[in-house]
Amino acid sequence: MIEVFVTVNFKERNFHTNVITEKDMPWEKIKQIAEAQVKKQWDI
Repeated sequence: MIEVFVTVNFKERNFHTNVITEKDMPWEKIKQIAEAQVKKQWDI
């Protein structure tokens, strides 16, 4: 397992989040997880 820090642009603002994932997970999947985390937290 590794921790990846990702910057996500959501509603024209940049948010930093981390994703704990398997070492061989493709970047597209990591990006989807990060975007989902930010949307869940900040979509009010």
